[in-house]
Amino acid sequence: MSIRLKLLVSYAAMLFIPLVLIMVITSLLLVSLRGELSSVQGAYESTENMFDHEVVEHVAKEMKRSIERDPELMKDSKYLDELTTELRKNDAGMIIRMDDSIVYDSAIIGQTPELMTSLPTYKGPNTVTRDHVRRLGNMDYQFIQFDFLSIDKKKSTVFIITEINPVVYFIHQYFGAMFVGLLIILIGTHVILTTYMSKNIIKPLQALRKAAREIKEGRLDFQLDVARKDEIGQLGTAFEEMRSRLQKSLEVQQQYEANRKELLASISHDLRTPLTAIRGYVDGIMEGVADTPEKNHKYMRTIAMKADQLDHLINELFLYSKLDLNRQPFQFEEVALMPFLQDWSEELQFELEKKGIALQIDIQLPYDVIVTMDRDHFRRVLNNIIQNSERYMDKAEPVIRIGAYQHPDAAVIEIMDNGTGIEPISLQHIFERFYRVDQSRNVNTGGSGLGLAIAKQIMEGHGGAIAAISKLTEGTTIQLTIPTKQGSTSV
Repeated sequence: MSIRLKLLVSYAAMLFIPLVLIMVITSLLLVSLRGELSSVQGAYESTENMFDHEVVEHVAKEMKRSIERDPELMKDSKYLDELTTELRKNDAGMIIRMDDSIVYDSAIIGQTPELMTSLPTYKGPNTVTRDHVRRLGNMDYQFIQFDFLSIDKKKSTVFIITEINPVVYFIHQYFGAMFVGLLIILIGTHVILTTYMSKNIIKPLQALRKAAREIKEGRLDFQLDVARKDEIGQLGTAFEEMRSRLQKSLEVQQQYEANRKELLASISHDLRTPLTAIRGYVDGIMEGVADTPEKNHKYMRTIAMKADQLDHLINELFLYSKLDLNRQPFQFEEVALMPFLQDWSEELQFELEKKGIALQIDIQLPYDVIVTMDRDHFRRVLNNIIQNSERYMDKAEPVIRIGAYQHPDAAVIEIMDNGTGIEPISLQHIFERFYRVDQSRNVNTGGSGLGLAIAKQIMEGHGGAIAAISKLTEGTTIQLTIPTKQGSTSV
């Protein structure tokens, strides 16, 4: 809604709302008092005695005195009918109860079974009780209760019950407050709407001016609240988007700097470890420590192994850097996923059997499910996950399970192991570069710290996703999701 339209609506409301409220309240009073919209004089004449209960009180007192003088009147139907006729003129009636039985009922207007079952209990001989108004069903009733003992010692109670219209009763009780409230509405409507419209325009502009000053001073860690859809709201939204982008660009810049420092520290540590080992064994050979052909061969084999680790780490780092900078080209092609997974799992089973690891395969994919992938890179993702599972195997009977099934527009591949599992605090970081669950950075268990980070980059390059689920001591599940399409192709 535009500001111009809001001003027109507000001034129209200041005129019409008080008039409508006056008409509604007046109509409510007339209908409640008269039952129809008629003349005020007629309504007044019909209701001037509506709240006068002196007749009811008089009948109750007279009946109490008469019964005390002559208890047999309780059984005189003529006498009781005369009282009932008098009470009915004032929307009241009478019920007489002896012990738990109703012996007389004047058929009160609007009487319901709920009324009969909700009668107050016997209080004691010669006791008079005036109850407050009670709500029974949709009506209010006022009770006058007279308890006494009959000649034959029965617990007897006379109830004088007055039917009260709840709306009329409420208006009668609070008419003064309603009149004052009407005056407050008339005055308050104009004041509130005027104040609201002034603040609705001026306050947002003041907030924008304050936000501009904050940005000018270089302070971006605030949020501009613009819960509006008019012109000022659109301006505030654009301003908040500008501030948010500026803040994010600064945060990204700071994060890049922190990542650069962390990357340099991690690379230095991981490169230094195999280099230190190589230098140590070379020094041992040069100093003659390896004084036998067997020792010399052992030292040379160790140097070669450390050189391979160094070469693997450099290759992993180089690949991750190219993926991170989007400089690693993907050779995409359409591949039938099920045959691809079958071929890969058969090769994997041969390798795992040599290591004493059982492989369980459950591929539930239609043969014609096609994915667009780079075969080599996707194999690298699968192999990196398998290598991670192998490193953290601690069970007497290690098992790796491979499952695959189809979701709408995607295929899901799950690689599960029964290894050590991952703590929840570490699980959320395992796809970060150089992060290792084993903080000692032992290459025998932790690897380079780049395997899962590379897997994540490759899956995102395929338009897919990678996620991890793990329970400590029970094992880990890595879940790969890749988009699919139906069709046929050569495998």
